[in-house]
Amino acid sequence: MQLANWIKYGKWEESIGEVQRARSVFERALDVDHRSISIWLQYAEMEMRCKQINHARNVFDRAITIMPRAMQFWLKYSYMEEVIENIPGARQIFERWIEWEPPEQAWQTYINFELRYKEIDRARSVYQRFLHVHGTNVQNWIKYAKFEERNGYIGNARAAYERAMEYFGEEDINETVLVAFALFEERQKEHERARAIFKYGLDNLPSSRTEEIFKHYTQHEKKFGERVGIEDVIISKRKTQYEKMVDENGYNYDAWFDYLRLLENEETDREEVEDVYERAIANVPPHSEKRYWRRYIYLWINYALYEELVAKDYERARQVYKACLDIIPHKIFTFAKVWILFAHFEIRQLDLNAARKILGVAIGKCPKDKLFRAYIDLELQLREFDRCRKLYEKFLESSPESSQTWIKFAELESLLGDTDRARAVFTIAVQQPALDMPELLWKAYIDFEIASEEHEKARDLYETLLQRTNHIKVWISMAEFEQTIGNFEGARKVYEKANQSLENAEKEERLMLLEAWKECEVKSGDEEALKRVETMMPRKVKKRRQIQTEDGVDAGWEEYFDYIFPQDQAAKGSFKLLEAAARWKRQKEEAARAAQEGLDAPVQEREEEQEEEEKVREGDSDTDMSSSSSSSNSDSESSSSDSDSDDDNE
Repeated sequence: MQLANWIKYGKWEESIGEVQRARSVFERALDVDHRSISIWLQYAEMEMRCKQINHARNVFDRAITIMPRAMQFWLKYSYMEEVIENIPGARQIFERWIEWEPPEQAWQTYINFELRYKEIDRARSVYQRFLHVHGTNVQNWIKYAKFEERNGYIGNARAAYERAMEYFGEEDINETVLVAFALFEERQKEHERARAIFKYGLDNLPSSRTEEIFKHYTQHEKKFGERVGIEDVIISKRKTQYEKMVDENGYNYDAWFDYLRLLENEETDREEVEDVYERAIANVPPHSEKRYWRRYIYLWINYALYEELVAKDYERARQVYKACLDIIPHKIFTFAKVWILFAHFEIRQLDLNAARKILGVAIGKCPKDKLFRAYIDLELQLREFDRCRKLYEKFLESSPESSQTWIKFAELESLLGDTDRARAVFTIAVQQPALDMPELLWKAYIDFEIASEEHEKARDLYETLLQRTNHIKVWISMAEFEQTIGNFEGARKVYEKANQSLENAEKEERLMLLEAWKECEVKSGDEEALKRVETMMPRKVKKRRQIQTEDGVDAGWEEYFDYIFPQDQAAKGSFKLLEAAARWKRQKEEAARAAQEGLDAPVQEREEEQEEEEKVREGDSDTDMSSSSSSSNSDSESSSSDSDSDDDNE
């Protein structure tokens, strides 16, 4: 038989007034299924409708004994006692219920029951026992604190929040409790307390859980804070943002730099700054390529400078430098800046030997130019010239192709007044088979001899250099040298030799040479020589040439300026005459060879060809000679103007 039928049967017996028989039906139903909640409830409700309170109590007692976790029995039982105004009985039922440590709803029902009868102390006691069982829920602590606040017990409310903080501890602290606690203090006008709570949360919670704290902290400072307080909130928010950025990507060195700069500018505690530095430098680049290390290495440098200049902990700064040098893979690459900064740090600590040792080790591991120069500059400032000489010797052994190093070495000897040693350095330098900037070295050598007033040696150097190169700047420099010492005749000879040597050079270079020569003759005051140079000046003419793209497609025409030199015109005429003579001789030899081989070529035809060749030869000769003379005359009579050239071109 279904349980619903038992219930209907019992209600029918009740409806006809057979309470005893109805009670018997429900008892028989319980024998069938004693764990049916609906049967127990219907049984108890029947007893209550029949005003059989003791019978109902008996039913409820039996039900909660069998099923103490069934909340419906406890609620109905306590409600019945409250309805009949048996308040102590209802309280006793609640006490029996909470001994089973029921869910939160049961406790809240008990608390509300006590509050309905203004039993504040009893409600407080229930709250405390409630938190002992269900203290892991943050909202329960907040409800208790608000209960105390509503009833005017401010001290108890504050104590409730403090107990909640102790209960969860620093590791499991909840932002909801902190916000509620801070807002409570704000309502009590305890703004410093509220501010301290907000800051505590920001300092101890991860950045992902501080959004609500920031929100309420900012609102609090806007309402009650001063400018400094608002700035503190902004700084705290920025710190949280930086923490989030570096947590997402530890190799974001720019974020580390910004974070550390913020901490240092705000004069944060040394321990916190050092902790952030240690976290930053722990993110060593995963690749052994220098470009990945360039930003990272500045974290170490800033760390060492912070320890030295801000924290004044010189020993720790020294340890930072050493740790930095240990982590750099010197066999692959190095950072000269770190070695130099470490050496300068030791100098500031008045430990010169340590600085020298650092630079010596650096040069031994990785002989970079920057390290040598820094070491040499140090010894120069200390006036240790013998050490400088030794360092230059090692430097040149490592990099013999460095022209700047040879020049600096010679300049050092020159400053010390040892001209012979300086000259010897230059002599060895110019004999090196490979130099990175030989033109600078030769210029420095020549300038050195000129400054020493050794003009013959300077002239010899120019001659030696011109044997190696035919560069126009060398010719002009040599001529200017002769001009500087007042030897205009020597300068003129240099220009003449240069003009002959550069006949096949670029036209712009030849024009540059003639202009320098002309300027020299103007300074010398020799009019005849000046006129002679002017006759050599080229004419500037405008020409056209076809443009082609990279694919070889015609892209139109462009205009450009060209220079026509008189000596080129004369050489061109002579060349045409010689070419015609050679052609005539070649054809004559071919005709003789053909005659020997028995070829039947008409005699008249050969004679006509010879006559035509002779006419061509004579015409070319006359034309070339006349054009040569006319071009020289026109060049001597008129200057090379753009208007004349345009007319000729047209």
